[in-house]
Amino acid sequence: MQYSILIYGAEGVFDRLPQDEQNALMNSHIELQEALKARGKFATAKLMPTQNSVTIKPKMGGGKKPFVIDGPYAETKEQFLGFYVMECDTLEEVIELANKISSPSVTLEIRPIAWVGGVLGEGE
Repeated sequence: MQYSILIYGAEGVFDRLPQDEQNALMNSHIELQEALKARGKFATAKLMPTQNSVTIKPKMGGGKKPFVIDGPYAETKEQFLGFYVMECDTLEEVIELANKISSPSVTLEIRPIAWVGGVLGEGE
């Protein structure tokens, strides 16, 4: 089954950490990525800051264009920061892998996914 590890946290917290803590967190992601690479294919993405985002609201009747808003729609302190996608046999395996990047500065959500198609960066 395919699973995702979704990463949530307050923007900018990482940048305010002491350099040794930043290095330790980055090393934990490298460790996770090496473990995933050894298991097969995986995907990961770090999302850019929310000030770079736009939100598209649905069309409101009569063929009007969607309403585009600068920034994220949700007004929260925690933002969706990035994600991993991998193949695992059990939820317990994913939890073990996610523990590699667990830290006080983020919340991790593990969710099974149904792949609906598309491939980015294949062959890289």
